[in-house]
Amino acid sequence: MEIPNECSNDGLWPNRQSGDGHVPQLDHSLPWMALKPDSEDGLKAQLDVLLQTIGSNLRHGVDSDETNGPVYIDNSANIEPGVYIIGPAYIGPNASIRQGAYIRQYSWICSNAVVGHCSETKHSILLSKAKAPHFNYVGDSILGSGVNLGAGVKLSNLRNDGKNVNLRLGDEKSDSGLRKFGALLGEECQLGCNAVTNPGVILGIASFVHPNATVTGIHGNGSVHR
Repeated sequence: MEIPNECSNDGLWPNRQSGDGHVPQLDHSLPWMALKPDSEDGLKAQLDVLLQTIGSNLRHGVDSDETNGPVYIDNSANIEPGVYIIGPAYIGPNASIRQGAYIRQYSWICSNAVVGHCSETKHSILLSKAKAPHFNYVGDSILGSGVNLGAGVKLSNLRNDGKNVNLRLGDEKSDSGLRKFGALLGEECQLGCNAVTNPGVILGIASFVHPNATVTGIHGNGSVHR
C-alpha cells in the first residue's frame, strides 16, 4: 500500500523535533514502524538507549515501578498526587502528569505534553504540547504536537480477534505487520469527547473528529469525521 505523502513522518509531524528535552527520531519509511516492538530503531529501542544514557530520575512521593527499566522525570515536569509510572518511561520538561494518570511501559512524554486525570498511556509517544487530558486511553500510538483528545477519547490498539491490525485506505486493505497499533495523529488534530479510533487509524494534520464518532482508516490533512 502506498500512503499519501501527508501521512508520512514528514507529513504528519513536520515539527516533531521542536520543544525541549529528548525527542524520539521518527524517520522510518513507514511511520507506524516506530511502534514495531523488535525494531532496532523503534520506540522501545530508542527509549532503552536514552535511559541507559541519562538513567533514572525519580521524585520523592511519586509512585513508580522500575523493575523492568528506569523512570526519568525532568525536574521541571509537574507530577500531581496519585500518579503511577511504570518504567521504562520518560517524562520531559514542563510536561504535566495529572492526578490519577497511569503511565505504563515505554511511554515517551515530550516537553509540555499533558497526560491528565485517569488517562492511561502505554508504548506511545506524545510529542511536544500533545494532550490526553481527561479519561483517555493511548496505546501503541503517536500524537503530534498540538493534538488534543477530548474527554473519554480512546485510541483502540487491538483487534477483537487478536490478529494483525490492517491499514485501510479507501477500499484497499493491507497488513500493518503489527498486532498492536493504535493511531498516528498528525499535528493539531482535535478529537471530540468519547470519540474512538479503531486500530490502525492515521489522521493527517488538523483533522477533526466529532464527539462520539468512530473512525477507521487512513485520512489526509483536514479530514472531518462525524
